[in-house]
Amino acid sequence: DALFMSSTEAASKESFEFTSDVGRVMDLIINSLYSDKDIFLRELISNAADACDKKRFLSITEAGEDVSVKPEIKIKPNFDENTITIEDSGVGMTKDELINNLGRIAQSGTRNFLQALGDGSADVTLIGQFGVGFYSAYLVANKVEVVTKSLQDGSSQYRWSSDAGSSYTIEDDTSDPIDGSGTRIVLHLKDEASEYLESSKMQELLQRYSEFIEFPISIWKETTEYKKVPDEEANKDLPEGEEPKMKTVPETKEGYERVNNQKPIWLRPPREVEEDEYTDFYKSAFRASYDDPMKWTHFVLEGQVECKALLYIPGMLPFELSKDMFDENARNIRLYVKRVFINDKFEDLMPRWLKFVRGVVDSNDLPL
Repeated sequence: DALFMSSTEAASKESFEFTSDVGRVMDLIINSLYSDKDIFLRELISNAADACDKKRFLSITEAGEDVSVKPEIKIKPNFDENTITIEDSGVGMTKDELINNLGRIAQSGTRNFLQALGDGSADVTLIGQFGVGFYSAYLVANKVEVVTKSLQDGSSQYRWSSDAGSSYTIEDDTSDPIDGSGTRIVLHLKDEASEYLESSKMQELLQRYSEFIEFPISIWKETTEYKKVPDEEANKDLPEGEEPKMKTVPETKEGYERVNNQKPIWLRPPREVEEDEYTDFYKSAFRASYDDPMKWTHFVLEGQVECKALLYIPGMLPFELSKDMFDENARNIRLYVKRVFINDKFEDLMPRWLKFVRGVVDSNDLPL
């Protein structure tokens, strides 16, 4: 039951208890994944991409939905406030959806997550597969706020807030209005998580996990450009008709910069991909700019599990195998689920004598 707060300024703020399974899952995530904190970004970006995907789907299937704002994802660190804001222009949530999606977990998700954790049968860093990815935010944040506005007609803007205790609040939100629909997640970072404010750290994680997300992902960053301007001091006594002397000065600019420009060519039918596209993809995806692949194979597997794969034989031995060609720790095959990077550490996927093969495997329905 909602408990209404008595203070007048919070008249519209309601407090709710999390269902007991949320508390258990949150504790488990924080305690069992503390060494894999980086995955919070993968999970929140994946959720944002799903919201954008739903908006696009609704715009095609339901006439009259306002989709004047193109789906995109933006990330903005704030050093002064010690926060990171992840905003998407996706489908957004109603008040009921906030309660259902963030205040409780589908029973099957909790059960499967606890079971996998208990018997060690699954990689628990894949928490998004259990429907509990949102709570990974608490790996790096001690308080999370979610500002959202649904695509449904006449929807209000709401703010959900919780500090990972046993309860959360929902209130009408009058802060910066969301254009159309979407969700803005504000992470109030723990002191030890301040490294995530650095745009270079965020960019590294986005390139690792979310390089092939199809919606634009942009990060707010400061860039310095150098431009030439007249040197007033040197030009004081300049004889008439002489070329004015110039000097170079730094100019600092702030703004959003897109970070995911790669196209996942493995999703296209092989007959539509040109030879130079395969080569360019190999060089950029595997950071092998001086190597031309010797051969490649691009195929689809269908059966109990469907997946698409693109495998390359390098033109020269990968540098990481130069000391030991059969290195068990070689990470040359990458697994993606719905274009999101999941893992590159497999012992049984490739025999030791094929450790030099590089490639990607992507599936939409891979069981854990």
